[in-house]
Amino acid sequence: MKLMKQLLAMATIAFATAAQAAPAVEAPDVLVKRISQDVIDTAKNDKAIQAGDIKRVTELVESKILPYVDFQRMTALAAGRFWRDATPDQQKQLAAEFRTLLIYTYSGALSQIKNETVEFKPLRADPSDMEVEVRSQVNVARGEPVPLNYRVAKTPSGWKIYDINVLGAWLVETYKSSFASEISKGGIDGLIKTLAAKNKALASRPVAKAK
Repeated sequence: MKLMKQLLAMATIAFATAAQAAPAVEAPDVLVKRISQDVIDTAKNDKAIQAGDIKRVTELVESKILPYVDFQRMTALAAGRFWRDATPDQQKQLAAEFRTLLIYTYSGALSQIKNETVEFKPLRADPSDMEVEVRSQVNVARGEPVPLNYRVAKTPSGWKIYDINVLGAWLVETYKSSFASEISKGGIDGLIKTLAAKNKALASRPVAKAK
């Protein structure tokens, strides 16, 4: 679980920084490869991140992730058929709480990045494709390489990530069953309340320092 959080953190933050300086015509795999290395290097060399400074990590995520990851689509997929029944205000609140949950859950793992490298597979896509899967693997110091894949879609504002696969599990599917369970008990508002409570607990939790 710790490794999965670390890899998801790497994946999410890496793609989140993508569009800031990348030309719109840049292929999604080329874009992710270039940014991934930049982010890994930053995480390794940033003393505040390595010390587990959640404020520093959160600021990094908030400033770079929001424009380049489609949290609304990610949330809609995780909520499944219940998304259509939610009001626009509920959808907005749910997407915001889910976004915050992912930030708090995985930001602390950035401090654990040490000697990992990312190797990308050839992109299997046509230039006209609007959605593609970018495949990669994370090479770790000990153990076998870990598959790490991204689902990205081309939007008017550029390529955006909407799902991540670590060790064969898609992030959206991981949350889908728990979302459905909470909605069955308390509706959309109940799910929002549950996520808000989790976020409050995570916000007050100390982040373990890297060893």
